[in-house]
Parts: sequence; structure tokens; C-alpha cells
Amino acid sequence: MWYSNILETIGNTPMVQLNKVVKDIPATVLAKVETFNPGNSIKDRMALKMIEDAEKAGLLKPGGTIIEGTSGNTGMGLAIAAVIKGYKCIFTSTDKQSPEKFAALRAYGAEVIVCPTDVDPEDPRSYYSVSSRLEKEVPNSWKPNQYDNLSNQAAHYASTGPEIWQQTEGKITHFVAGVGTGGTITGTGRYLKEQNPNIKIMGIDTYGSIFKKYKETGIFDKNEIYPYVTEGIGEDFLPQNVDFNIIDLFEKVTDKDAAVMTRRIVQEEGIWVGNSSGAAIQGILQLGHHFTKDDVVVVVFVDHGIRYTGKMFNNEWMMKMGYLDKSGITAADLVGNKQGNLITVEGTTTVGAVAMMMQEHNFSQMPVTEDGRIVGAISESKIMQAVVADPALKNAAVKEIMQNAFPFADISTPVDALSKMITHETPAVLVKDFKVDKTYIITRYDIINALTA
Repeated sequence: MWYSNILETIGNTPMVQLNKVVKDIPATVLAKVETFNPGNSIKDRMALKMIEDAEKAGLLKPGGTIIEGTSGNTGMGLAIAAVIKGYKCIFTSTDKQSPEKFAALRAYGAEVIVCPTDVDPEDPRSYYSVSSRLEKEVPNSWKPNQYDNLSNQAAHYASTGPEIWQQTEGKITHFVAGVGTGGTITGTGRYLKEQNPNIKIMGIDTYGSIFKKYKETGIFDKNEIYPYVTEGIGEDFLPQNVDFNIIDLFEKVTDKDAAVMTRRIVQEEGIWVGNSSGAAIQGILQLGHHFTKDDVVVVVFVDHGIRYTGKMFNNEWMMKMGYLDKSGITAADLVGNKQGNLITVEGTTTVGAVAMMMQEHNFSQMPVTEDGRIVGAISESKIMQAVVADPALKNAAVKEIMQNAFPFADISTPVDALSKMITHETPAVLVKDFKVDKTYIITRYDIINALTA
């Protein structure tokens, strides 16, 4: 038996029992290993479904161009289908994604446009906005819009859900998946709950994303939004494919825990997976009190680790990010008796007022916010340079001269990793203690003071 083309191999991926990484969990934990799809990720399922539905609706015509904002995996699925069906592809993505993902997309003949991560979805520079603009400018083009295209969740309702139900012989009690576009967890979860309403659907979120708080309070809190490293999960808006009525609860996982667990899965289970799979397993460990010995927990392993060789599987990158455990001083030691929470300044405050505030508090730099969200930074030297060049700028809003936002680091980051993050262009680092939800600012002076004490 053979297949007429590669698209016919999508789906029917294996289920594998996990042992070592979940040894402290009383339940049976099974992984749906989606790396066996031709594009090495679960996104192949919905990419093909979106294209087929668009063809039927007359939205995607012969010789057309597919334009989409993607972190890489959806683009891969779309690109593979485009090769077989004769379409062109233009993808927009963010600069936090692995370079390996972009290289893979280009290998299929796709054009990739890299956009900044730390901007609002409505910003014309965001990868959402750029893809929407290109759809209007490029003749005979179609944008799948995986976030709001309900063919996304329909693909998982029709394939992923039934496969899991059959492979577990209906014994599944919990389904765990990272939530990004929401298609996987909503489509799969809806099918499983129709078979057994008692099945719990658990979504894995990341710090910097709005999903968990929105589920628990119904409040869209922009203060929850800030840059994060974990790829493939979390969002700063509400995709239509995320059905909060299907998802019973969310659990947040830190960037560091997700990265470390991604490596552990490979080393302890022999399954080479990507970043969101590490987040999902870490989430299961954090949710361990929900499970009993009679439970059957199914987790989705979304994509292949080959796309993260420059990040989670690169020791230098892990050390730079402070994710590898090292003895010695950490950010927690530097924080010491610093008082949280962080003192910031709104972007609409005048440059002159900010200068006075910095003098009053003896600050050399401060984070700049917009509606409570950190969007940039300002330093004494930057104010001096700006006002010397143009004295009228003292009456301008500080956001007009602000610099890039300071990077975030985990409270457990080693001091040598912090020191590498602080440069002439980046004079400070924001340290986040997720357990108590406090943020501190660490400067070069703090590091020197700690090392020479």
C-alpha cells in the first residue's frame, strides 16, 4: 500500500506512555506524538483543513498566494499543502521564534517576513497586522487567519479527538494541551466531552499571556501582558478558536521550567519534542494533585525538537537565559531587601517630569508603561542627550524618546547570566518572582555591589 501524496499521511499519530518525567504523577500519562506528521507538528491537521475549506468556499483560487502570520508550525503545514496544490506562500512571524523554523519554511519556497515581538497586535509592525496588509496588497491572495478561522478547531474535532478516544479505548479522564490559537484544545476537547462530559480539559498557559486570568475572572487584563520566551502557547488577545467553556482550567508555566522540561523529555523519554511540549509536561507536574492512580491523562506533544536546536538544545543559549542551574549568586540574592513592586512611569508623562522623578528617587533608569504594560525604558543619559539636542523635548511625552524595554529574567537566574544581559544599550534587567508576582529592577551597580560585598 502507498499514498498518492504526502498530505494523505497527516494524522493517525501514535500514543506513547510516559514514565520517567512523570514518575511522581499517580495517573497513567500518555503522549499523542504529533511529530510523526509530515511537517513534524500537529498544525499539519488544521493547515490542510483550512485550505480545503477555503477551496470549497471559493476563497482560495488556483495559482493563489497564501498569506499567514505564524510561529512556524502552521506555516510548515500550509507550505507542504501549497507545494502539492500549487500555491505560493508568504508568512509573517516574530523575532522570538527559532531561526530553524524560518529556514525550514524557506526550504519549501515560502517567503518569510520577520516582525518585532513586543508590539500590540493592532500595531502596524506586528506580524498580525503585516499579514493583513499584505492580503489586501497581493493579488489573488487568501489569509487563513488560524486564530479566528473555525476550520482550525474543526480539524481537531474531526481527527485528533476521535483518534485519542479510540486509542485510549474511551478510558481518557484528562486532556492537557498548550493553548495558542486554541484550535487543538477546543476541537479535541469538544469531541471528548461529547463522548464523556466528565473528561477534564486542562489548558497550559505562560506568564505574559492573558488566558488564565481571563478564564478565572472574565477580565482582559493588559497588565498580564509582557514579553515571554516560550513558543507556541499564550496570547495577548482572545482568538475565536479559544472556547473557554470547553477548557476547565488553565495552568501557567514559567519560561525556565518549560525550557528545562523540554530537554528532560528528550533525555528521559527519548522523544525529541519542542518547547510547548516541555511546558505541557511541567503543567501536568504542577497539576499533579488533580490526578489519581485510576486516571488516564493524555498530553499533546505538538512539534519536533529539531526546530529548537539554537535555543532549548543549545547550552550557550540556556546559560545566557539563566536556565541552566549553576552554583553561586542568583537574581534572588541581588534582590535582597528591594521593595516590590516596580516603580514605573507612564509613556504620556513629560520628559521633564520624568527627569524630576528620577532625581527624587535617585534612579538612573526607569521602565515606561502604557496602560500598565511595560513597553519601553528611559535612562538619565537618554534624557540628557535628547534635551541637549532639542530643549523643547522636555515638554514632550517620554514615550517619544524611550528606548527598548528591559528584558525579563527569572528570580533564579545566575548572576553571570544577568551580567551578560546588561550592556551599554540595555543598562538594566527586570527580575520577575512569579511565586509572589513581584518585579524588581537589577542594574550593573547591583551586580558589582553583590560581587564585591
